[in-house]
Amino acid sequence: MRHILYTLALCLFAQTAVAQKQDSLQQTQRTLSIDEVVVTGSRIATDRRLLPMTISVVEREHIEQDNHPSLLPTLVEQVPGLFITSRGVMGYGVASGAAGGISVRGVGGSPTTGVMVLIDGHPQYMGLMGHPIADAYQSMIADRVEVVRGPASVLYGSNAMGGVINIITRKSKEPGSHTDIRLGYGSYNTLDAEAANRTHAGRFSSTVTASYSRSDGHRANMDYEQAGGYARLAYDLGREWEITGEVNLTHFNASNPGSISSPIIDNDSRITRGTSSIALRNSRGAVSAFYNWGVHRINDGYSAGDSPLDYRFRSQDAIAGAMLYQSFTLLKGNRTMVGADYRHFGGKALNRYLDGSADKIIADKEMDNVAAYIDLQQQLTPWLTLDAGVRMDYNSHIGTEWVPQGGLAVQLPRNMQLKAMVSKGFRFPTIREMYMFPPQNPDLKAERMWNYEISLRQQVGSIAYGVSLFYIDGENMIRTLPVDGRMMNVNTGRTENFGTEIEATWSVSSHLSLSANYSYLHMKYPVVAAPEHKLYAGARYTVGRWALATDVQLLRGLITQTSPLMEENVLLWNCDLGFTLARQCRLYLRAENILAQRYEINAGYPMPRATLHGGVKLSF
Repeated sequence: MRHILYTLALCLFAQTAVAQKQDSLQQTQRTLSIDEVVVTGSRIATDRRLLPMTISVVEREHIEQDNHPSLLPTLVEQVPGLFITSRGVMGYGVASGAAGGISVRGVGGSPTTGVMVLIDGHPQYMGLMGHPIADAYQSMIADRVEVVRGPASVLYGSNAMGGVINIITRKSKEPGSHTDIRLGYGSYNTLDAEAANRTHAGRFSSTVTASYSRSDGHRANMDYEQAGGYARLAYDLGREWEITGEVNLTHFNASNPGSISSPIIDNDSRITRGTSSIALRNSRGAVSAFYNWGVHRINDGYSAGDSPLDYRFRSQDAIAGAMLYQSFTLLKGNRTMVGADYRHFGGKALNRYLDGSADKIIADKEMDNVAAYIDLQQQLTPWLTLDAGVRMDYNSHIGTEWVPQGGLAVQLPRNMQLKAMVSKGFRFPTIREMYMFPPQNPDLKAERMWNYEISLRQQVGSIAYGVSLFYIDGENMIRTLPVDGRMMNVNTGRTENFGTEIEATWSVSSHLSLSANYSYLHMKYPVVAAPEHKLYAGARYTVGRWALATDVQLLRGLITQTSPLMEENVLLWNCDLGFTLARQCRLYLRAENILAQRYEINAGYPMPRATLHGGVKLSF
């Protein structure tokens, strides 16, 4: 009842907070521009100023300027409230000592099971562990990235409890063939190479990319090697219909030296991940099927003075699913979206002994999720749009979860938008939490949280800014506690976070652009890898063939360990220098952590100090 009253209060707020002249409001509406179109908040192309949730968009321009082989460092800089753990100059890894944990407003977990990662709307988590692999998301495949800061469970279900990161892949937009190549080399014998070809001929289009990267790492026994490829084929069937097929394959080898105080010998991972999908789309909906799979070979290693392990961990997991959604108009100013999802996931994990003994099965489980949802958007006046949705999600081992949300968007004069939203997020426990490794518990229930937020956004000429306030109240969170003399996963944890997020950009001139964002997060129940203060400020100046970019990032109150409590405060300064040698050739040089700061994000894993990386980009 309390949540229903909050939703009603938002609607009353809209009726009383806005009393503007009709002609001014209509003029404001006409200023909506096509560059504000997003798909993540509604599954179909929608102006984000009509959506109640808070969405950040990172365009291809920013991705290219940062010169990172991985997408994730760029997202950490550009999106307030988002943080991703790292441990070295390259590579995030898996298993013990791994980084790549993603959190939004302090929700996500490590491994990441509370933030959904998508590629073109298809989920990227796997069957057993239930989390994405950070090393799979390379910058070459992305045209843009849309981030929902807050629950998106109505549209995307479990794992979207804290938010959604949707990687929208590059597509050929002009006739002909276009190829991009990037080669880079830097500190710690770090090498990265990428190539992408985009072709458009008649009704056919394709995007094909390949990447390779490696590094010795800034510590002994921290080497990393990754190779991947992506292909997208599309055919225009006419009358707004298109059929697409996508394949993404990543393999990486990573070594973990352990923490400084507890080094590990021979802790090596060999991971292969693949995703594939086929979709039939129109401008208002789609039907698609996808299949993700993973093979993991891990040597957990041993401490100095101990004996090497006589087994190796092996696992194979997969998730197969189908999605159907379609929008239609019931009456003037209405957009009604209905959809259904099906997911079958699971896998097998075992210890394989080196002496030929029988394998020890750790888990061999499968689950099914079936869901249906409806999302209604109604424009009541030229300045007021209401949104409401509900999802029914059924898990074969856990049961049914109902997920509502409601919100509004108010269009004010001078291209200003005021939004408010109440939304529920949830997460079903993973097979790992229920059936693999002590402290597993097969009786776990879904985690749940409510998010309340209000935001203001405006663009005035070349200046754009946004401010968001949020409050998160979560219960039933899975924690590991002693029960009857042994440690178990139990639904007893709580989450209570509140804070603010600010972002701004300013195109000062055709040569100079500025951007900044800041987030403040207060957690009643602190978790690791969610900084209390996160500030980013950057500037880019171009003149003639030269381009200079510099940025600083301040982290304060970054908890790296809760018992005993350990925090980090750090100021990072980076610079990029680019020179266009010819129309088809550009050189770049990037310096990171110029102040050579000593800091850790994963406890016991010191980050590299000052590093240098340079290379060349070719386009033809």
